[in-house]
This record gives sequence, structure tokens and C-alpha cells, in this order.
Amino acid sequence: MTQLMGRPILEVPGELGARPALADLLAGVRTALVGLAVVGVPVFGLWVVTPYADDGAAGASRLVGALWLLGHGAPLLRGGAGAPLTVTPLLIGLLAVVQLFRAGARVSARRGLRSWWGGPVAVWAGYCGVAVAVVVHCAGAGLFRTRVLPDVLVVGLLAALAVSAGARSTREVREPDEPYGAYEPHTSYGPDGPDDSDVLGAAFAGRLLDRLPAHARPADCAESVRRAALAAGAGLVAAGGVLVAAAAVSDAVTGGGRGMAVLDRGPTAVVGLVLLAVVLLPNAVLWGAAYALGPGFAVGEGTAVAPGGTVLGPVPDFPLFALLPESGPGGWRLAAIALPVLAGAVPAVLLGRAAARRAWQPAATAVAAVLAALLTGVGAAALGWLSGGALAGGRMARLGPVPWWAGLAAAGWFVVVVVPGALLVRHRALGPAAPGAGVLAGLAGHARRSGWQLRARAHAAVLRLSGRAPRASEDRP
Repeated sequence: MTQLMGRPILEVPGELGARPALADLLAGVRTALVGLAVVGVPVFGLWVVTPYADDGAAGASRLVGALWLLGHGAPLLRGGAGAPLTVTPLLIGLLAVVQLFRAGARVSARRGLRSWWGGPVAVWAGYCGVAVAVVVHCAGAGLFRTRVLPDVLVVGLLAALAVSAGARSTREVREPDEPYGAYEPHTSYGPDGPDDSDVLGAAFAGRLLDRLPAHARPADCAESVRRAALAAGAGLVAAGGVLVAAAAVSDAVTGGGRGMAVLDRGPTAVVGLVLLAVVLLPNAVLWGAAYALGPGFAVGEGTAVAPGGTVLGPVPDFPLFALLPESGPGGWRLAAIALPVLAGAVPAVLLGRAAARRAWQPAATAVAAVLAALLTGVGAAALGWLSGGALAGGRMARLGPVPWWAGLAAAGWFVVVVVPGALLVRHRALGPAAPGAGVLAGLAGHARRSGWQLRARAHAAVLRLSGRAPRASEDRP
């Protein structure tokens, strides 16, 4: 009785010991409503405190729905001319993905003997039901209008991917005589991490590696490659964050505070712009990462913001746009391209240690590093595509990095940095046992002796120029 009273009523098991499908459906509805509430509370709060608001509560609710749909990547139409609006606020999208992932994992772990219509499918259906209602509500006349079919499809696809990923991340192990709720969620990882079927798509990558010679084939490399690619991606995101922070400090200290011009619009407008800037901050960080990689990004047709130089025209009066560099050559901003080099240090260490632990040959280590670089490039291209879009028609129809340029630059940088770095870490980890270590040690010793000789000769030359004759012992290396 105590166990039944401590559990929500919708989770009481049915006749077959299964969680009711209605509970899973309502879990999806609840997940969507929580996301809408997170977006709606600040919007309705600003609407309440705004004097002489142009729109009523219906207009504010339409704005909430439009922002929520934009966070899922759904395209909208803006203004009477129907200008496209496709820039995704990634902070809202990240919140939606995390909620859906957790809902899918939770429902999949709690569910026992289930029908096809229960579990993750019911969660997805409940979430999509709320999305359909939001799309229909925002389809009429207004500042932001939905495109019904594309928006529903985009939200449904994102929800399906996130819920299925959450459901796959955990599964229950239940004995037939165990009571409801007794489960052990666990992953399908082996002793060394996930198997190849969980990473890199397995079949294609496995066939590709099987064509390589034995000495160039890294055994059980999937988990190591995945970790190195994640570390590389995290390094690039950190580089983008550093550039955004440096631009903000530079604008506040030496740039005349261009972002402070919004203070003249009143406190409500300032709070609204600041909240919108926070929502778009992940986009700005990814644009900063594209800047560090070299290709940069665009802020409208015919513009370019890159370390080599900046070409800008008129941009909207928005705090994040105030962080853009002035038009002109790059100059000292070329130092930003050193950040991807630093970001490649951690992946190189991870792969080098894995190569030493698993006795990979140098060629196999290089192959694993190239695979990690290619995976990083694919991720950079996908994130570049997600972070950009159109803000309006005409000149503002193109914002953000070019995805394939960002992907190629990321893959190229990490091939150049991670391959030699991983080989060096592998050599140092294996020490004298590494093949070719004697040759490398001889080269290193020769380099040290040459350095000592050069230092001694430079010292002797300085003494001669100062009028002091060097002693014979000072000429020796």
C-alpha cells in the first residue's frame, strides 16, 4: 500500500504489469508544456509590464508559440511580405532536446510489457499533439506566421530523434517475478565502452577499415575516435566562447560601448533585447568557432567576417551584432587561428594514449586521428548549418557560417594538429619499446648537441665583440 501511495496514480500498473499508454501520452504533453512555459513566462512578463502594448494576450501567446517553434528549427514567415525567418535560437532547441531525451529514457526504463502504442511512441505523439495546436494557433495573420506542414514535420522529426535516442540510452532488466518498478537501467556498453555499432555508424566504417593493411588498421578504435572527436568539438566551442567574451570586453573597454546604445529604448526593451541575446548566445559562440577556424561567417549577403578581414554593411541594431569587428583587414585578429591548434591538444593526447594502450602501429594511430578529424568536420558542418539561417528577405537572407567550409576547415585543422600530436604522445608513452625509437632518440640527441654548440658559439661571439677574449673551455659545447 505504501508503494502504491508513493507513486503517481497514472503509473499504477495495469493488468499485464505495464505502464498505461495514457500516462506516456501525458508525459509527452507535459514535456511540451514545460518548454512552452519556459519561453512564455518571460514573454508574458514583459507584455504585462510594457505600457501601451500594441498586441493583446493573443499576440503575446503567438509570439511564445513562434519562439518555441523556431527553437525546434521550424521555419516561420515574418511581416506582411512573408519574409523567411529560419535562424534557430539554439538555447531553446537545446532545452527541447534535453527534455525529450530525458522523457524518452525515463518512460523506456519504467515501462514493462508494453504495446507498440505505449512508451516512447506515446511520448512522441503527446509532444506532437501540442506542437500541432501551437502551429495552428500561429497560422493566422500576425507578425510571425507558421507554415503548417513544414513546421509540424520539423518538430515531429526532432522529437522522434530525441525521444528515440533517450529510449536507446537505457533499457531495463527485469526478472518475470519482479514487482513493478524493479528495474536496472544500464547501457549496452562492453568493458571498454560502446561497441562499434553504437559509434561511427559501424557498418560503413568497419568495411572501410577492413580494406586497410593490418599495420594501418586501428583495432577497437570506435570509442577512442568518438572521445577524441567530442574533445575536439568541445575545444572549438570553447574557442568560440573565448572570442565572444573577448569581443564583449573589447567593445566595452575600447569600442565605445556600441552595445550600450539599446539603453535609450527604455527598461522593458532593454530586458527583452538582453533575453533575446541570451537565447541566441549559443549561435554567437558557434559563429565565433567558425571565425577561429578561418572561413568565418556572414551577416547578410555580400558580407564576410573572418580573421583575414571583415566586410560589413548596415547591420540591425542588436547587442550581439555590436560585437562584430569593424570593416577592414584582420591584422592582430589573425591570432584567433591559434585557438584550433590549442583545441587539438586534448584529442591528440587521448588518441596517443589509446594507441599506446592498444599497441597500434604509427600508421594505425594516424588513421584513427584522421577518422576523429573527419568526424569533427561533420559535426562542425552540422552545427554551422543549425546556427545560421535567414533573418528576413533580401540582404538579411543569409546569416552564419557556410556549413561545408566550416566542416572542411575543422577537419583540415585537426588532421594537421592531431595526427603528429597523437604520434608524439604515443612515442613518449611507449618509450624505448616503440618501433624506431632508437632513430628518434638519436635525432633528438643530435638536435640537443647542435643547440649546445650554437649557444657556445654565440656566447663566444658576444665576448669577442665586448673586447674580452674567451677562454678555451668556453668554446666547448
